[in-house]
Amino acid sequence: MTKLLLTLALLCAGATRPGAADAQPVNAVVQWNRMLLGIVRTPGAQPSTVHPTRSFAIMHAAIYDAVDAIDGTHAPYAVVLPGVSRDASQDAAAAAAAHDVLVALYPAFQAMLDARLQESLADVPDGPARDEGIAVGETVAGKMLALRSDDGSNVPPAPFVFGSDPGDYMSTPPNFPAQPVFVHWSAVRPFALERASQFRPEPPPPLASRAYSVAFAQVRSLGNATGSTATGDQALAGRFWNGAIQNYWNEIAQSAAMADAVIAFYDAKYTYTFWRPVTAVRAADSDGNRSTTGDPTWVPEVTKTPADPSYPGAHAVISAAGATVLSAFLGHDRFDFAVTSEVLPGITRSFGRFSAAAEEATSSRVFAGVHFPFDLTAGRRLGRQVARFLGERLLLPVREQAGAAKRQ
Repeated sequence: MTKLLLTLALLCAGATRPGAADAQPVNAVVQWNRMLLGIVRTPGAQPSTVHPTRSFAIMHAAIYDAVDAIDGTHAPYAVVLPGVSRDASQDAAAAAAAHDVLVALYPAFQAMLDARLQESLADVPDGPARDEGIAVGETVAGKMLALRSDDGSNVPPAPFVFGSDPGDYMSTPPNFPAQPVFVHWSAVRPFALERASQFRPEPPPPLASRAYSVAFAQVRSLGNATGSTATGDQALAGRFWNGAIQNYWNEIAQSAAMADAVIAFYDAKYTYTFWRPVTAVRAADSDGNRSTTGDPTWVPEVTKTPADPSYPGAHAVISAAGATVLSAFLGHDRFDFAVTSEVLPGITRSFGRFSAAAEEATSSRVFAGVHFPFDLTAGRRLGRQVARFLGERLLLPVREQAGAAKRQ
């Protein structure tokens, strides 16, 4: 297994260039990534109070440390295993690490995961190298799971109390969720950040400000379900990206940056608890801004609003993090790839740059009618900050890691 696998453990490239040969072998890490993606897309498989990016980060961190324990060219993420033979099978280590993590996190899928493991190991010749690789993967998986066992992800969320003043986050029509989601997630221990609030953005603009009224006018006009001023392509983009954004970027690249980005944006969301556009437009006559007018029947383009506060935008955070990590790894932003919608079956959109996909995914939330433009501006900044911080601190080649340690 090449050094590319080490990077794929953190940057699991699931994107395909249009026209790529289907017969090309799929990297083992990509196969296990797709296995996990299939699980989290299965209704009821993912615990409702545990964000799926945690599972991806744990699995890929375990794969990375298992393979690196054999390869030895990069700094480990968390688990150090001394005395591992360089002849041990990296493929077997990666498969065993992924399998054991997923069985622990999703025990109901053990039979399917056991079968996947046997398929993965079938291509590895029998012998001491295979056996030691399996042992390395199993050991690293156990240690990684133990390290994350007390990270706060299993703490029951406390009931959220909705506000009642203009600007406060309130239950959103027409779905009116009983409770917003992941109110506890900012208390989960990050994978690399020093704390969830490390890059917390400044507050959203005051309701009486011109910046707010401009953003209000944009989302009211572009994101309206009836009579929208959005172009046909903009409206399609609003619907196309209206799914779990981490799954889209998992198809492009999976990174631990996403797990910490999620922790960071929930820290900001529940710090500011800013209202969603559907609430703002319907209650605009009470917001103290003479430039905004209310419409009590206004509904967003995608009808349902996500069940959490508006500021900052999750799509913007994760898209910026994903594009920043991939561009840094490749050394450039250019890459031809296609993305399949999570919510529009069979519909794909093609891009020639990571930044182009990130920008469309981000802007789509205004066209969808669920975010203000300033949500997205703050989200972009937060995503880039998290990605750059991780890129400077994690998974460096051994010589670079030593240099970084001297500079700190």
